[in-house]
Amino acid sequence: MHSLVIYIREAHPSDGWQVLQNKRDMLEINDPKTFEERRRVAQDFAERFELKLPVLIDDLDDRVNRAYAAWPDRLYVVDAKGKLAYVGKPGPRGFSVGDLPPVLERLLKQ
Repeated sequence: MHSLVIYIREAHPSDGWQVLQNKRDMLEINDPKTFEERRRVAQDFAERFELKLPVLIDDLDDRVNRAYAAWPDRLYVVDAKGKLAYVGKPGPRGFSVGDLPPVLERLLKQ
């Protein structure tokens, strides 16, 4: 079983629609204009939050974001055959990590 994070476009960039909590948490990030900028932001995110998961980066055309309706964030589980076994509601308040254990347990028994 593999878990990963896919970094998509910035939900609340400093040069776009900003939220107060980002300012309080010192998470002010401009929307990356190049893939290299997006890669750096994703790397900084992974380091700041001490992620142990691999982080992939959506290209500037936002292909993954559009394909999975991932903005602002979302949880998915893909089974061994490449089929979606779980599609969470849009986050951050729409999904619960607590929904995942039964799905993962079922898949591991298959």
